[in-house]
Amino acid sequence: MAECECLKSCPFFNAKMANMPATANIMIKKYCKGDNSICARYMVFKALGREKVPIDLFPNQIERVKEIISKG
Repeated sequence: MAECECLKSCPFFNAKMANMPATANIMIKKYCKGDNSICARYMVFKALGREKVPIDLFPNQIERVKEIISKG
């Protein structure tokens, strides 16, 4: 799978995870360079746009996606 279109400008990895590079690299490999369709951030991005993706939303927080999207 191709690299996620959001990776280079993703505030989660470029700001929130900047001080945890090892953890960030594991998550990037799984979600951003793997199957981005299972990434909670990507799901919200596709449904509502970049500006609606909460900065504190972790890629594995799928349970929050439905709530975020329903609130629009």
